[in-house]
Amino acid sequence: MALTGKLTKKLVENLGAGRHGDGSGLYLVVDPSGARRWIVRVVVKGQKNKKGAPLWTDFGLGGADIVTLNQARERALEYRRMAKQGLNPRFNARQDVPTFEEVAQQVHIDRMPTWTNAKHGQQWINTLRDYAFPMIGRMPIDSVDQPEVMMCLAPIWTEKHETAKRLAQRIKTVLDVARSKGFWSGENPVTAIKEAGSLPKVKAKVKHHKAMGWQDVPAWHCQSKIG
Repeated sequence: MALTGKLTKKLVENLGAGRHGDGSGLYLVVDPSGARRWIVRVVVKGQKNKKGAPLWTDFGLGGADIVTLNQARERALEYRRMAKQGLNPRFNARQDVPTFEEVAQQVHIDRMPTWTNAKHGQQWINTLRDYAFPMIGRMPIDSVDQPEVMMCLAPIWTEKHETAKRLAQRIKTVLDVARSKGFWSGENPVTAIKEAGSLPKVKAKVKHHKAMGWQDVPAWHCQSKIG
């Protein structure tokens, strides 16, 4: 027998920004950007807030473009059952969370029409392939946090600073997309690292022009006056 609630497939596709309840703690969250994701709000048995009252916690169930309404209801029911038993759904649920590399590859494909040219698009994914995938590529996307991002950035931050800055921006983009699809929540670790000043300041290298021979100075001086 199918689970039922207040929402319908049509509503899921057309509701505006906000948090829309389906019942029993299941919500469709629509961001101002139009991104849609599922969350379920439960109280894990035994958990209390600072005032001693039951602690309500939101858990992401995935993006509405991937998880259907019926699937969201089934997952929400599973989470409620675990919470009632005192199990934290974040660690006990059977989740199909993609890896960092899987999300990055999908972002690359989705944005192909927006690249200035094919070379630019290839450079985008190559930077991640060379400096991020070896470190965090196989990690579930919801496990990537500040220490993992630092593992990618710190080794090249001073020696290849421009590359490191591009890498940071591309990691941030991948994580932002993952968040919009409901695979994780909270502040982007790249933003947190930047605001905390966790990486050293790097001064721009001064580019010196090749020295001019003394014999050429008079001619250059005259030419500069004419110009």
